[in-house]
Amino acid sequence: MNLIASVLHLSRGDIKALSVTDPYSLHRVVYSLFEDIRTEAEKAQSTPSGILYADQGGNFQGRRILILSNRPPAAGVPPRGEEAAEGTPGGRYGQVESKALPEAFLSHDQYRFQVILNPTRRDNATRKLLPIRGRPEVANWFLKRAEVNWGFAPSAPHLLVSRLEVLQFPGKHARKVTLAQAHLQGMLRVTDRSLFQKSFAQGIGRGRSFGCGLLQLAPLAKTQ
Repeated sequence: MNLIASVLHLSRGDIKALSVTDPYSLHRVVYSLFEDIRTEAEKAQSTPSGILYADQGGNFQGRRILILSNRPPAAGVPPRGEEAAEGTPGGRYGQVESKALPEAFLSHDQYRFQVILNPTRRDNATRKLLPIRGRPEVANWFLKRAEVNWGFAPSAPHLLVSRLEVLQFPGKHARKVTLAQAHLQGMLRVTDRSLFQKSFAQGIGRGRSFGCGLLQLAPLAKTQ
């Protein structure tokens, strides 16, 4: 499994030039770092893009985005529109730091984790996706799904739902997108190695195109 971990650093000037104002514009910026290798049919079938990311936020100086991908990103964000026609100093925006993920990284039994998820359930009558509301409800939803769907068992006593938010922004063709996000952190134990590795590589849950689903992991010693 060849995976590449990257960090995209955007300065205040980069953010302004690239018009990063909402989750959709950030999605556009991150995906512009990669060659689009999926066909239209694969996109329609929701074939994974091979790109996951998590917005780490920022401060007055800029913004930091973590990225996991199955292919190398470009060294910076390409200009678009009028900027591309006029040319930009250095040709690209931002700085990208990348390294190949060691194979042994996914061989540990326990990890600390952070993840941003889109917690939803499908209504049996309407078949519509409904957001899970409330910290206890989100925690329970996560604990029930993790081992069966993603190959790991979170530690209930260590699980923290640190933030819940609902984002609304214009998406493709200016259609309004509503995205519920939950920020979780804690400890997990791997129960199905193959499924766990797949979950890490492809992301978990919905909303992965908009920065959800990337498991941010730090291995734990076995004594813990």
